[in-house]
Amino acid sequence: MFPVMKKDLHPTDYRLVVFMDEAAGFSFLTRSTAASTETTQWEDGQEYPLVKIHVSSASHPFFTGEEKIIDTEGRVDRFAAKMKAAKEHQEMLAKKASAKKPKKTTPVEKPAEVTAAA
Repeated sequence: MFPVMKKDLHPTDYRLVVFMDEAAGFSFLTRSTAASTETTQWEDGQEYPLVKIHVSSASHPFFTGEEKIIDTEGRVDRFAAKMKAAKEHQEMLAKKASAKKPKKTTPVEKPAEVTAAA
């Protein structure tokens, strides 16, 4: 005997949706249940819900055969700016330290020993 399949397990509200890869400028139309508040006009002249994605087969290195950094949120730029600022700060501190001349030390006079009178 086979187990009974569960009813109402899978979604039933499939509709045509446009997925747009922002990094590659690539779009495709497919059936999906993905929610979206944006719409776009497709090649057939009709409007469809629009779902923006960061990576697709048009931009993924596995499919394109080239390595590139996909940075849609500016993380790489922010990291590079932080590293540059830290390096400049270190160089400034090094210049300050080399500009300071060591203080001349004066010999400390030792108090004369008191001899006891006999």
